Amino acid sequence: MIQKDVDERAVEAAVNDAEQAVAEFDEACRWLAAARQGPMEPLGAEVWVFDKDLARVVLVKHRWRGWVPPGGKVEAGETPREGATRELVEETGLRAELLPEPAAVAVRSYHPDRPVTLGLSYAAVVDAAASFVPEAGQPVAWKRLDEGWASCFPDDLSRIRQHAAWLADRVGRH
Repeated sequence: MIQKDVDERAVEAAVNDAEQAVAEFDEACRWLAAARQGPMEPLGAEVWVFDKDLARVVLVKHRWRGWVPPGGKVEAGETPREGATRELVEETGLRAELLPEPAAVAVRSYHPDRPVTLGLSYAAVVDAAASFVPEAGQPVAWKRLDEGWASCFPDDLSRIRQHAAWLADRVGRH
């Protein structure tokens, strides 16, 4: 398999996580199966970090994407889960254990000049008192799920809300 910047270990991990994701958007699994046949763009990975009440999520303010979950490109030699964990630390300073089930899988373009690629979203729950160490020029903040935020990905709010509700059902918080 010829790939641009995605190694076989990362692709296999992405396939596994995509199949286990709580939610699938954009026919992502079908897209991934077709994309594996040729060169692939680097994978994307992000973390939906919730407070213990599942009422807020951690977002970073990207210079042109607006408020988005911490995340980025999966680097050579790492799985999407490893990339998500690394990006979380780099962008927020938070070290959190990702929940076992990937939250979502989607297909999107992370830059207007780039083609679409697979993005995996993972989830974590942390204490709201946790301190942030933001990346230079990229503020970090808790955003309430019952309010909106400006983002180039308008579907994120409803997807993240749905996942918070799914988590609440699993732990008996209604």
